[in-house]
Amino acid sequence: MTATPDYRTITSALLDAGLTPRGGFHAEEADNVPAMDDGMRVVTLILAGNVGSSLWQAFSGDHPAESADNEPYPTQLDDWSREALTRVADALGGPVRCRPLFPFEGPPFLPFVRWAQRAEPVFPSPIGPLIHPEYGLWHAYRGALAFPQAIELPPYPDRRSPCETCEEKPCLAGCPVGAHDGSAFDLDRCVGHIVSDDGANCMAGGCLARRACPVGRSYRYAPDHARFHMVAFRRTNRRALG
Repeated sequence: MTATPDYRTITSALLDAGLTPRGGFHAEEADNVPAMDDGMRVVTLILAGNVGSSLWQAFSGDHPAESADNEPYPTQLDDWSREALTRVADALGGPVRCRPLFPFEGPPFLPFVRWAQRAEPVFPSPIGPLIHPEYGLWHAYRGALAFPQAIELPPYPDRRSPCETCEEKPCLAGCPVGAHDGSAFDLDRCVGHIVSDDGANCMAGGCLARRACPVGRSYRYAPDHARFHMVAFRRTNRRALG
């Protein structure tokens, strides 16, 4: 493909790869978007990820879900995301016309939180992850596609954070060990819980604090998807216990 693709073509390619388009923006210097492989300035950045378990079927079909010791590799989804988005970038014109970027490559890590807030209406939540007015906490960003041309993008939706009108903040009370206080996350307390028998509920269905949020409940991760993330998180962070 030699001509600059339009937004519809790009979103179709992402969906075919198992990824969900997550909006985009025209980059400014303050966005700190790396240059293209040939040094040209990036003009348009389009984010990709998942909404609910939209990627789960594609991911679980491409990769075995568990390692030799019956647990997911922490980087397994990152590896799949890299492979899938790189294939899309190649199909859209290769490294000169389309560069894939990823939130998990670093340090230094790319400012995907800033980019996400530039691309669509997502906002910091009391427990940390960005919240979407429709999807709640059940979404993620797996990468971005950078282009050296201006691509026409859909209008930025005028939405507010659902947390602004949420008085009870059930997410803060949802953690059984109080790992969230609205300003910080106690990793040791969380990991100590999920490596114990008491953490079985979190491990089976996903973080209870996240599940307590009333926004986007229809987008909750499927059980296998939720368990994958919890087991990978536990495997990565057991060292937090010393």
